[in-house]
Amino acid sequence: MPRTLSAVAVYLGSSMGTDPDFAAAAKNLGGVLAARGIRLVYGGGRVGLMGVLADAVLRGGGSVSGVITRALEDKEIAHHGVMDLTIVHSMHERKAMMADRADGFIMLPGGYGTMDEFFEVLTWTQLGIHVKPCAILDVNGYFGPLLGLLDHAAGQGFLRDDHREMVLTGTDPARLLDRMAAWTPPATEKWLDPSER
Repeated sequence: MPRTLSAVAVYLGSSMGTDPDFAAAAKNLGGVLAARGIRLVYGGGRVGLMGVLADAVLRGGGSVSGVITRALEDKEIAHHGVMDLTIVHSMHERKAMMADRADGFIMLPGGYGTMDEFFEVLTWTQLGIHVKPCAILDVNGYFGPLLGLLDHAAGQGFLRDDHREMVLTGTDPARLLDRMAAWTPPATEKWLDPSER
């Protein structure tokens, strides 16, 4: 039975990147979230891809929940057009609150912060701290090298195959959301059997 995705946290750059398709993808995802009535949970900024995404959801009549730290409020220029904007003291609070508010997670192009936030919730899924799907919306092969690294880690025995497959990947946001709704958690735990250590 498909899971309910009432809210999805999206991690993406506070910069625009060099490829205009990055912004187009963020805008497209925002439109799909609004059309499906899925609330966006994101980092609360109005600049870069973050702003493009939030604006697209708002233009589509959708709901947006932003979480930003006091320190980043000015740097990422908090999006005060978002009715539900929470300002917290630390990145730890920000990440935990976003994870708690979401039923699943999507990563779009971004840098260190984007990948840090995504891999933290992915690890929490792997460890069973929560049972929520994690997906990558790949834009023009941006995540190709990263996905190759994950394949390499699996080949070297650092990721079980079903844990590698936890990372849902696609280029179409509607199909990716469908896959997230249909996702089931891996049957095996992270920990190796004693004979495999």
